Amino acid sequence: MKIAFQGEMGANSHIAIVEAFPDAEAAPYATFEDALAAIASGEADLGMIPIENSVAGRVADIHHLLPHSGLFIVGEWFLPVRHQLVAPRGAKLSDIKTVESHVHALGQCRKVIRKLGIKPIVAGDTAGSARAIAERGDKTCAAISSRLAAQIYGLDVLSEDIEDEAHNTTRFVLLAREEKWAKPDSGPLVTTFVFRVRNLPAALYKAMGGFATNGVNMTKLESYMVDGNFFATQFYADVDGHPEDRGLAYALEELKFFSREFRIVGVYPAHPFRATFSETKD
Repeated sequence: MKIAFQGEMGANSHIAIVEAFPDAEAAPYATFEDALAAIASGEADLGMIPIENSVAGRVADIHHLLPHSGLFIVGEWFLPVRHQLVAPRGAKLSDIKTVESHVHALGQCRKVIRKLGIKPIVAGDTAGSARAIAERGDKTCAAISSRLAAQIYGLDVLSEDIEDEAHNTTRFVLLAREEKWAKPDSGPLVTTFVFRVRNLPAALYKAMGGFATNGVNMTKLESYMVDGNFFATQFYADVDGHPEDRGLAYALEELKFFSREFRIVGVYPAHPFRATFSETKD
């Protein structure tokens, strides 16, 4: 099985694939558009795409690209993110003057960067930064990447697990060309859908009312512009349950009444991390 991801070998998306599908082939693509196109064309069987991070929030572009991709969510994966400060072989921590990485990784390691007094440089992604400093071989240049990237590109780990927050976790969605709903009553499930409300006073409030009255837990609701139009807003939502469950069926029926567009993007098993996280919160 070939699974597409955005970035380079050693990226966190690569790690998620290795954890979820140890026997699969991880296929890197330069951009999210390229990765989604590979799935849509059949060049890749599935895609492992990051959608949100517990520290940085939602991943840019994905909420905009996903509804237009024609792809479906068939699963999810949660990956605790552990950042390493890496540098060319033989480099010392005292020699480092700059550190480069993805803007989110730099933002998630502000304390260490400030403590060391080194200059952060924004780059395309974490694994690409590791490859770049390995190719340059400048022992004053470090990168923030995964341990897997350090192994792939032959770098030393100068400081381990430097993320500011221990809860730093990224949620990925598993994308496929064909819709494949999980079966009802097959365990904890997540239903993801996108919608646009009708141009009526309090339409969003009324559309959401059915979820409250039917006892449906909505775990995510985000909005974003459509085609750059300030007055055209699309919503992306995750709820617990299956569309055939009585409560969710009634809630979706009410939502559709107040919506001009509605599409279910996926019905898939909830990752065990959700239960673990809920227990720690309780």
